[in-house]
Amino acid sequence: MKRIKELFESKKQNILNVYCTAGYPELNSTLGVMKALQDNGVDIIELGMPYSDPLADGPVIQASSLVALENGMTLKELFKQLKGFRENISIPVVLMGYLNTVIQYGFEKFCTDAAATGIDGLILPDLPMREYDSYYGKIIRNNNLDFIFLVTPETSEERVHELDKRSSGFIYAVSSSSTTGSEKNMNEVEDYLKRLEGYKLKNPILVGFGIKDKKSFRSACTHANGAIIGSAYIRALVENKDIAAATRDFLTPVLN
Repeated sequence: MKRIKELFESKKQNILNVYCTAGYPELNSTLGVMKALQDNGVDIIELGMPYSDPLADGPVIQASSLVALENGMTLKELFKQLKGFRENISIPVVLMGYLNTVIQYGFEKFCTDAAATGIDGLILPDLPMREYDSYYGKIIRNNNLDFIFLVTPETSEERVHELDKRSSGFIYAVSSSSTTGSEKNMNEVEDYLKRLEGYKLKNPILVGFGIKDKKSFRSACTHANGAIIGSAYIRALVENKDIAAATRDFLTPVLN
């Protein structure tokens, strides 16, 4: 059984997905950060592939991407680092990034290499549904990778169902149309999540953008299966260079 599917079948609520940037804070930090996240109770790791023009990302994640690129992180380097990572990491890992980087690497090669290293799924926010249908989706499925589409409060019910049909693993419910890390009105977010809940989608729902602490995590989980934390965790790594300690100190209050 796929790792993501197995996770959602064994744990229905309060799933915590944490985003980290590959090659940040140092080029060789990737596996150490992933291990620290697993050791401190995270359910899914969303591993960001650094890109110089990340459209959906706020200033904190953008800054981490630029540092990672300056450190020398590339997709070739990332797959080199990930070789054998399943010896120590058992939880699901999804790669998040932008289509341009992946196309430059070679889309088919990228999917083959991702699957070979033990990656579970992909999040490519700028891959249009039409292009997924006409070309990319088949390659992704042939490599047994889950593909996670994003929906926003502005996405129509009809389109949500279309995206749900094509997604596997989970649906990424963006809490608003702003960038990651910005403040959100949690009452508005709750109304949006209630609406999604009412659609009775086939995929579980994880909420992202603006989740930063126990209060926002628990609030997001009220009408969804879980939530995604990104900028707040990257900020914790900025403030404390000891990865293990920074991760523990950040996650303990979120999960307890």
